[in-house]
Amino acid sequence: MLAIVLASLLWGTTGTAASFLPPSVPPVATGAATMGIGGALLFAVSARRATAVLRDRGARRWLLLGGAGVVAYPLAFYSSMEFAGVAVGNVVSLGSAPVFAAVLKYAVDRRPLSRRWLVATVLAVAGVAVLGFAGDEARTDPELAPAGVALGLVAGFSYALYTCASGHVLRRGHGSNAVMGAVFGLGSVPLLVVLLVVGAPLLASPESVGVVAYLALGPMFAAYLLFGRGLRTIDARTATTLTLLEPVVATVLAVGVVQERLPLLGWAGLAAILAGVAVLALRRAPRRST
Repeated sequence: MLAIVLASLLWGTTGTAASFLPPSVPPVATGAATMGIGGALLFAVSARRATAVLRDRGARRWLLLGGAGVVAYPLAFYSSMEFAGVAVGNVVSLGSAPVFAAVLKYAVDRRPLSRRWLVATVLAVAGVAVLGFAGDEARTDPELAPAGVALGLVAGFSYALYTCASGHVLRRGHGSNAVMGAVFGLGSVPLLVVLLVVGAPLLASPESVGVVAYLALGPMFAAYLLFGRGLRTIDARTATTLTLLEPVVATVLAVGVVQERLPLLGWAGLAAILAGVAVLALRRAPRRST
């Protein structure tokens, strides 16, 4: 759980970091650079073992599904923040992910949802909804907001898809770094093609290059190494609920760094998200036999 929480803290910095890019940089270029470069790095550090995962015929269906999710997620996520605002884009994308993960898990494994997971997710998703209504209204264009919310839902489904797919490949006995390298390496190929087409504005200034370097190395490369380690012992439903810490971090940074205002209702939403995460994290210790 600690690995998932640390990854979420890194992910929470993406919106604030991306806000320092000039308006000439399209959100699709930011997303393609972040996960395209980061995904290639994840493959590079475990190339031999990741290649072995790619050769596993029994895992190929899940690898292809996971790779598709990796391609769709950053393009939809950064576009959602552009159209609906940083706070709303974050909370819709991350708030919908646990629901999509639960649906995917039930559809594939037919495993019932635990009472603890239901309580935690209801609390966290309710907090996300409140935070979405309370945050970043000044930056939202009413005409583009519906498109931003729709793209946020696409991002949430894509995130749940590659999380569930990665979990299935991990259960085949492969190492976490190898699985992350295989899944994100697959997704990085089309993302790098997109980057070649639309990424020229990212090279216009040293500041833009620095922001993209941070996004690729921190919230992408390091965070997904941590995320893969967490998925070794936590299922996708629990992982996606824990990552609802990301919009908390994103909102706090938006208030503290970007000087955005958050009303009292927004802070109540943050408290509900933290309560939901606590329900999952503060499990009872197992009884010892005597």
